[in-house]
Amino acid sequence: MRGTKSGVSADRLNTVIRCAFWFALTVMSAMTISSFVLLQQMMSEQQRDAGILQLSGEQKALSQRVVFLVLAATKGNGNNVNLVASLRSSTEAFERNYDSLLSLTGVNSHSAAVQDSNSLEAVFYGQPYHLDHFSTSLAANGWRLASAIERELAQKGNGSGYLASRERANVDQTVADATLRAYDALSTRLREQAEQRRTQLMAMHRKLFLLSMATIAMIGLLVFRPMTQMIVRRTRQLVEARNEMAFAAEHDALTGLHNRAYLLANFDHYLTELRTRGERLAVLQIDLDRFKQINDTLGHAAGDMVLRRTAQRMRRACHRNEICVRMGGDEFIVLIRSPSGFSEVQETASRLLQAINRPLMFNGSSILPGASAGIAIFPDDANQSEDLIVHADLALYSAKRLGGGSSAFFSGDLRAELDHHKAFARDIRIAVADEAYSVFFQPQVDLLTGTVIGVEALARWRHPVRGTISPAIFLPVAEKSGAMADVGRIVIRKAIAQAGTWHRAGITFGRLAVNVSSAELREPDFERFLFGALEEAGLPINRLSLEIVESVILDDERTGIAHKLRRLRLAGIQLELDDFGTGYASLSHIDPEQIDRVKIDRRFVAGIDQHRSNAKIVRAVIDLAQALGIGVVAEGAETQIQLEALKQLGCPAVQGYGIAFPMPGQETALWLTQQARMTASQPPSSAVA
Repeated sequence: MRGTKSGVSADRLNTVIRCAFWFALTVMSAMTISSFVLLQQMMSEQQRDAGILQLSGEQKALSQRVVFLVLAATKGNGNNVNLVASLRSSTEAFERNYDSLLSLTGVNSHSAAVQDSNSLEAVFYGQPYHLDHFSTSLAANGWRLASAIERELAQKGNGSGYLASRERANVDQTVADATLRAYDALSTRLREQAEQRRTQLMAMHRKLFLLSMATIAMIGLLVFRPMTQMIVRRTRQLVEARNEMAFAAEHDALTGLHNRAYLLANFDHYLTELRTRGERLAVLQIDLDRFKQINDTLGHAAGDMVLRRTAQRMRRACHRNEICVRMGGDEFIVLIRSPSGFSEVQETASRLLQAINRPLMFNGSSILPGASAGIAIFPDDANQSEDLIVHADLALYSAKRLGGGSSAFFSGDLRAELDHHKAFARDIRIAVADEAYSVFFQPQVDLLTGTVIGVEALARWRHPVRGTISPAIFLPVAEKSGAMADVGRIVIRKAIAQAGTWHRAGITFGRLAVNVSSAELREPDFERFLFGALEEAGLPINRLSLEIVESVILDDERTGIAHKLRRLRLAGIQLELDDFGTGYASLSHIDPEQIDRVKIDRRFVAGIDQHRSNAKIVRAVIDLAQALGIGVVAEGAETQIQLEALKQLGCPAVQGYGIAFPMPGQETALWLTQQARMTASQPPSSAVA
């Protein structure tokens, strides 16, 4: 009887064990399968998100290409068959990608999620982005313009095409900027949603993983080893992906060096450690002397190559205790931790500059980038990271003033200069608040008739302590301190108000010319401000011209200033290219479609009666401008000899001390009145004495 009970108990135990085994096996299988499916879903979601993000990035590039091609076509190159083909191809790709984007994201314009600012529908159909509206509008305008141009080409060849007009294909910078902002917002929203999904999936994955490991340890079954290894392998892939993201967050994508974010996050920590140990730290700020010239003359591909090779040379030249950082553009910082002395710092700076200053080859051209370095020492020169960077930057520009290609330490003199600069910048801000800047005017006259063709507005500042300060001194400081746009607006508003007074009084002054900097043109409301000042003063739009320098146009690739200038010119405001002949690509900017007048720089006029080369340059500029139908004004004519030389060279107009010194508004009005009487009573040949 006992044996029977024992057998029953054993059978029951075996049954329980078998049931427990199969239950555990089922649970483990379910958990393992769940983990595997979760990982597959995670990888699939990441691939999907990466594809959508890549598609969004392609759409941003395509939108800008469509806008560029539309603007190029409307500018006057519409007869180029290749341009039309490119516009059609880009517009087709843009539409195809947008359809794919709608399909992949699954957004619905009728969904209630449109009202949710954190949803994708809000980006596509809601305010303020309206991605769907701007994308379809951009594509539609691209097709309209392409069809219009093809129709024009077909008419020339007795063909036929889609009846469309250029006027309906209205694409401007506003549409381009809105489309770009919308795609930026879409990319940001996609990254946020992908990160949320990844976080949730990672949390679920960790729980399942720990539970699976506990069950495996409990039942001790080796059958789950391959599945466990696969989970570990997938986990390692996720960790590696996270590490790659962490690396990208702290390293520059172009050069591979540490980036600004890394430096800002770790600089204070380094200083704290060194302060505790009583050791020094040297900050070397390195800047390429001719990087802008390389970009302007050889293109940004050459500039990127120079930056990459510079970073490679810096890494090879640096030792273990030295950290290389790219701050942005062509600015680099090297941190030397615990240097043995100033001689080691100087040796490191010389070693780095020697490595960087070696020639580079690009497409068969030899490039000499050149580099200068400024050095600040902790704690000798400053105790805070921000001050160290500022002092190193000041020392850098001290080295540049000495000709470049060398290094300079921060010194007491530079500290005094920095304090003076800060005080001067503060005074400039105070003067902005008080609108203490005044405007002088210098006339421009026709060399043959003596008729006044315009006046240039010049900024003046009388400091309450230092007296009158030259604009050559305070304007660069204003630009560097970020006050240039404010100073410029004060000068422009006062100049337009004075010209409006002359206009109402019937005083002949030709056209008012005001200088505008890139800082002013980058202001988003500059056009509204300018037109508002004209309306308030009662000055007709066609009585105003803007003087710009070549660097403003060269910066357009990043700022879009040219589009703004084009709109101002279409409104009736004339554009003048100031200081002509002093930039890198002057001839490329003598375009009657963009510029109404060029001003020959005073350095060519100054020696026109002594140096034949100056006379030849002036004559060449005059001939070229007149052939293109562009006006010419020579600046800086101070003597009668120079005036006669310019007249013989056929220069139509002149400005300088030989005509009149800059004057306040009332004196200018008196001079203009007297000049009008004199020219009316004298023959043209003797109008300009």
